[in-house]
Amino acid sequence: MLARLAPAIFVLLWSTGWVVAKYAAVYADPLTFLVLRYTLAIALFILFCVVTGARWPKSWKMAGHAIVSGMFLHGLYLGSVWWAIGEGVPAGISGIIAGLQPLMTAVAAAFVIDERLSTQQKLGLVLGFFGIALAVLPKVLAIDTGATPIHFLPVIINVLGMGAVTYGTLYQKRHLQSGDIRTIAALQYLGALIVTIPLALMLEDLHVTWNLQVVLALAWSVLGLSMGAIALLLYLIRRGQVSRAASLIYLVPPLAAVQAWLFFGEALTLPMVIGTIIAVAGVYLTNRKQA
Repeated sequence: MLARLAPAIFVLLWSTGWVVAKYAAVYADPLTFLVLRYTLAIALFILFCVVTGARWPKSWKMAGHAIVSGMFLHGLYLGSVWWAIGEGVPAGISGIIAGLQPLMTAVAAAFVIDERLSTQQKLGLVLGFFGIALAVLPKVLAIDTGATPIHFLPVIINVLGMGAVTYGTLYQKRHLQSGDIRTIAALQYLGALIVTIPLALMLEDLHVTWNLQVVLALAWSVLGLSMGAIALLLYLIRRGQVSRAASLIYLVPPLAAVQAWLFFGEALTLPMVIGTIIAVAGVYLTNRKQA
């Protein structure tokens, strides 16, 4: 049952991350908020591991692999995305940029872990990438009537974040195929914290306006995203092809865009709608079982 429901639950949970980032940026510096998020996630994961009797890595080498993967999967990836949103990249567009990850992962997987894709899967990934490009380029280039152009630097940082999570996904697949997912997740957030604290000290004033909104955003970020969604992602990576797991990210843009429209009034343009439909078709081809 979990194997069937996990992809849908993961996509639903993960898509809320862009809305939370946009919402939290109103009351707190993005990287500072992530430091709080990772700290709480580490504490709760350690408590969860102790209560459930989770097995910690038997060697420092495996623990190091978990920490390094967390630096990329969480620290550099979320740090880039949240900083870009804080610098003005719309939450819906940032979610669409996330669609670069599946293609990056599929291309890199062929060289890093010798993962081979069928012709159908290659077609699906290319189709998904084309849909994402159609959705995001008009907004970045301000082609839409009345659109506000986005500065290129935050967009580039957002794209680099996709490169970080791509490498982290492959690193996870290569070095962490065994071990307890619960303790691995705890160590990964330690790696994320190691990366994020220096960046927050260098780039931000460590500002947080404490109110109910911040507390709720922090609670959802930790429980819904850092614990729930990431546990599902690690489960999916371990169970199947890394390219298939990554291709689920193609389904995030339409959900993130709709949520950004509902909560922040961000525009849903025709290229975004058509592009995400094409991307969804690409996911279907990538994950569809062949006879």
